[in-house]
Amino acid sequence: MTSASPVRSSAPVHPAFPSRSAAPVRPASPPGSDAGPSVAAPSGRPRVTELLLSAFAGHRGVRLPLGALTLLAGPSGSGKTSALRAYEALARLGGGAELGEVFAEPGACVPERARADAQRRRGFRIGCVADGPAGPVRLEVAVQAEPELRIVGERLTAGGLVLLETALRDPGRRTVQGAWHTAGSTPVTRGPLPDDRLGTALLPLRVAGKTPGQRRVLAAAEQLVVALRSVFPCDPRPERMRGPVPTGTGRLLGGCDNLPDVLWRTRTECGRRHALLVDAVRAGCAGPVTGLLAEPYDTGRRVRALLDRGDGTRTDLRRLGDGELRYAALALVLLTGPGVLGADAPGEVPDALRTLTVLADGLDRSLDPEQRVLLLDLAARMCDRGRVRLLGAVNDASWAAGSEGVTVVHLDRD
Repeated sequence: MTSASPVRSSAPVHPAFPSRSAAPVRPASPPGSDAGPSVAAPSGRPRVTELLLSAFAGHRGVRLPLGALTLLAGPSGSGKTSALRAYEALARLGGGAELGEVFAEPGACVPERARADAQRRRGFRIGCVADGPAGPVRLEVAVQAEPELRIVGERLTAGGLVLLETALRDPGRRTVQGAWHTAGSTPVTRGPLPDDRLGTALLPLRVAGKTPGQRRVLAAAEQLVVALRSVFPCDPRPERMRGPVPTGTGRLLGGCDNLPDVLWRTRTECGRRHALLVDAVRAGCAGPVTGLLAEPYDTGRRVRALLDRGDGTRTDLRRLGDGELRYAALALVLLTGPGVLGADAPGEVPDALRTLTVLADGLDRSLDPEQRVLLLDLAARMCDRGRVRLLGAVNDASWAAGSEGVTVVHLDRD
């Protein structure tokens, strides 16, 4: 087990985001894992290796290292849920979502004691580092939450070089001034970008890719977007999982409300993975389990899920405890993929390069000690294959001590 505490920046963090002058793209050495000279590009799928919370909710100057399987551990109020929320927000922005869709209540993201500037502006800053074939790529985003929601600054860097930088020059316009690396006869290309979308996600539409510098910009932007995409926020709600549900798309919701509908699909579409799910449920649920079934209910308008006990007895899911239901739902999430989960699966990315990142708030909620260990073992095995990454929040991670491949990040209320 790897245990790590969040790295806190020594520089003061101010929550307000005044307009910055439009500076040219130039070599830079920002703090973090992408500083210094470029190195040989690692192989493998793009992946987020660090979450940057410069000024977000209760976090200031915090850098969270992320492995394939990471547990955020800390008491209530330490910022575990807000860290997951920041990751999800970056993922949605990377997928092209508008700022207002991502931050429905932007004021809640502003640090509590942040003071407004002379123009009554307050905001927050988040970012991440994504590793992959292009090497470590760092993204930093400054968002103005008040008096109106907009992106006021963005910076994309790799190998000590600023590849994209945006700044708000005219508050009266709904654009920011962008400057991206070209390295041709014109070293920098400038142009306006919308202030309600992530500029990095728009670069493939704006950069021609004719010069080595432009191709480097495209490679870095695409790596970061691919690393962020295919995120599934998951927090199973047992109170919504017990009854029959209408038949639908067969794609699992974040609260796992439609678990029977998904089982109805997966049992016939992927027998091997369903057998693995049955094995996991057998280990984590009370009594004998020989099958996990779904059957029509209420003249076929709905479907319900049952456990097959092997002796002719079938147990309706409504009889299971909260821990059993959460355990079964989380096992299903880990054993399936974007095609079954309600996650954004980038169709332009080859399947071999996709990685599903599961964000699990309250990962250990309602689970007994044996269920926690079984679920962690299943998660470690799935994450080791490289197709799934898990970022889970727990109150206490002492039960994960000694587990291979687990990164524990301890948070506190300070």
